[in-house]
Amino acid sequence: MNKSNAISKLSSLVDRANALDFKTGNSQPIVKWKRDADAAIRNIFGIDSHHIKEFENLNYSLSSISEEDLLLGFQSSDEILGSSITFLESMIDEIEEYWNEADKNLNVVMNANENVELIINRFHQVCRQLSHRYSNRSTLNINDEYDVQDLFHALLKLYFDDVRPEEYTPSYAGAASRTDFLLKNEQIIIELKKSRSGLRAKQVGEQLIVDSQRYQVHPDCKRIICFVYDPEGFIANPKGIENDLSKDTNGIPVSVFIRPKS
Repeated sequence: MNKSNAISKLSSLVDRANALDFKTGNSQPIVKWKRDADAAIRNIFGIDSHHIKEFENLNYSLSSISEEDLLLGFQSSDEILGSSITFLESMIDEIEEYWNEADKNLNVVMNANENVELIINRFHQVCRQLSHRYSNRSTLNINDEYDVQDLFHALLKLYFDDVRPEEYTPSYAGAASRTDFLLKNEQIIIELKKSRSGLRAKQVGEQLIVDSQRYQVHPDCKRIICFVYDPEGFIANPKGIENDLSKDTNGIPVSVFIRPKS
């Protein structure tokens, strides 16, 4: 959804909220407005965005309004929907200030980041589930980086159509390299690693620094996400490595995740 359509949809919801009449005793328009607002925010910002989570966690609850309350009437709809109206208006302000008409896919990119992080955060649970198959049937055992890549590739297909493995990057410092994955449309490069006894914190950090510098010269690189799968807990102080390496480098955001969390 582009900028003008997003603003129009949210503005319409604000107008509808201001027009809701609580004195009729009919709760159906209120319920429908709430559902429409949920759907609009999910469509504009994504199903896992902080916007929908904040909207759902507002201190008021329309579902708590009883039929008796409706029959008694309220002074104004603002008393019930004031928080949600203010929140919708703040989203309109955010779109007007930070969305560019040229960036019609901005919300798509935001969702892409969240979806990749969701895969990373749940990767270990998926691995554990695969190890428990019916009647001890064969499965994919995650023993090395190639196994991590195979499973991660399959999970990326849940959210992305154009996933390009082993994408070559232009030469950097006299050497060419290959990314693990490029999300072409979203312009995200993903680098995967699996810890082992001979690959611990210092070596992982050094490799990620070199890799991120090489990947920045790729014409489709707008963000780099690095995932280190460490099921054995070889990496001491993973949070420290994440904090040290997750930063903007030459204008390219680099995010490092070490999972599972200890």
